[in-house]
Amino acid sequence: MMSPLGLELRDAVVVVTGGGSGIGAALARRYAAEGATVVVNDLDPDAARSVAVETGGTAFPGDVSQVELVNALVEHAWERHGGLDIFCANAGIAPRGDAAAPDAVWEQAWQVNVMAHVYAARALLPRWLADGQGRFVATVSAAGLLTLLGKAPYAVTKHAALSFAEWLRASYEHRGITVQALCPQGVRTPMLAAAAPDSPSALLNDNALAPEEVAGCVIEAMRDDRFLILPHPEVAEYYRRRATDPDRWLTGMNRLQQKVESGPATL
Repeated sequence: MMSPLGLELRDAVVVVTGGGSGIGAALARRYAAEGATVVVNDLDPDAARSVAVETGGTAFPGDVSQVELVNALVEHAWERHGGLDIFCANAGIAPRGDAAAPDAVWEQAWQVNVMAHVYAARALLPRWLADGQGRFVATVSAAGLLTLLGKAPYAVTKHAALSFAEWLRASYEHRGITVQALCPQGVRTPMLAAAAPDSPSALLNDNALAPEEVAGCVIEAMRDDRFLILPHPEVAEYYRRRATDPDRWLTGMNRLQQKVESGPATL
């Protein structure tokens, strides 16, 4: 049966990583409301189980930065539910730090924000290509299109996550694989709430969206399979400016950095 949006979500099987809170939990709830069966992954077992119970799905807690866990997660969906139609690579971390951040911080950001997507694609593509269909939704953040001051490991790895999603779309679109990149700015999640008041991330509070609004944008974007999902429409204009006049855009970002360094009173 088709969903109200004309999407075949009823009886679809959806995996959501980082599904225990924030955007991930909102996605799980929205997909379940559309009639999908949801597998909820989260590093926090209790959070995963709570959302799974709420949505009538199943929980598969664990660390998606570990290839063995991702392989087992994908296998679980196929064995327990007979397939896997949509994979939402939503788990992410946003450590603060500049170029001097410890190697361990860079490595963890790389594993969670990038390699978890690579591991998922490795596990999914053979089956999806054989079936001629599959949908991969990567939660990238506007930081992957632009940048985020004060969080070099986050900004850099989100750029990489976007690049991988682009590569997947360019490589497999003609074979039935739909890849989309979700790129919101501020979202009222625990990650944003944890931002220091004097950090650049705190600037995102003014136009922050509820996770449920972001999940609604994902469902709406599935109407036309657009690659970039932009819950904050202004990001498209920022991205255009960055591409067409990078020097001016970077100068503007540097001015913002100077304001941040001057203290919260000037923000």
